[in-house]
Amino acid sequence: MRTVDEETRKYIESIEISDIPWNRLPTIYGRATDFPKYLNTLSRMDNLDDVMCDGEEIAINIEHQSTLLHATPFAMVFLLRIFRKAYEQRETNDIAAILFDELLELFLYIAESICDSFEYHHDDPLPHFSDMLKEEYLWSEEYDEEADAERYGDDNLFPDDLFYSFYYYSYKVLLLSKPIVENLQAENAKKLRLCL
Repeated sequence: MRTVDEETRKYIESIEISDIPWNRLPTIYGRATDFPKYLNTLSRMDNLDDVMCDGEEIAINIEHQSTLLHATPFAMVFLLRIFRKAYEQRETNDIAAILFDELLELFLYIAESICDSFEYHHDDPLPHFSDMLKEEYLWSEEYDEEADAERYGDDNLFPDDLFYSFYYYSYKVLLLSKPIVENLQAENAKKLRLCL
């Protein structure tokens, strides 16, 4: 469980933002349609106000009260890349240093949500990370606020194996942050190491 198999690692390292049908992935408060813009803002690390604003939009939409949704593991892939980049630039770029700390805190929230989920009985995850993008699991191409709201009210919003996959594959992404986290002395890093 505490390792990442080679197939999953390759997928995480190679998938591109444009490969994800963000407009068809539900988040806590809607759909992930604007995630590419938010992720690009974070990756540029050139305007603190924009980074903080777009970072907040992602944070509130991928985790809420220990709940993760369909967009979470995919957002985590790109947040991991940004986390690595911010780590490399944090000594020379003040925005990178702030973003690094913010992402470390977000990763801790995600990790705690995942650790909580491991405490309960759950189905096995889908066999492959990419399985979560199968047509049968994606929401409609056309956004319909009323239809989405109705769907959110459904007790069986996601099949059990898909729902657990949100946590399982987010965890696999977080495991790839371990080489950086292990070298940090910050309190959030120490807590995160306990979950990994």
